Amino acid sequence: MNNRFTIQNRVETMIEIVATISSKNQITLPADVRRQLGVGASDKIAFVLEEEGIRIKPARVTLAGLYGSVPALPGESADLEREIDEAMAAEADRIVDRLEQP
Repeated sequence: MNNRFTIQNRVETMIEIVATISSKNQITLPADVRRQLGVGASDKIAFVLEEEGIRIKPARVTLAGLYGSVPALPGESADLEREIDEAMAAEADRIVDRLEQP
């Protein structure tokens, strides 16, 4: 279904594309929608709830969102805060030892 409307002297075409919700409450994004969003398999999308309706956009990748997505190397800790504390304590001990030397 195509609807035409005007925004500040611009004519826009709105295309309505329908998808079906499966019995598992999932939908398949139609190819035209995926192309418009620039997303593909394994990409994430965000549903933005607004007063006017719902907007779909590619999800932004944030550092917080990536936390824990890569496992620690074998023999390494995944607890960065603890490692920082240990490194600071070791450096403080090294400085104290150096200052105590004649």
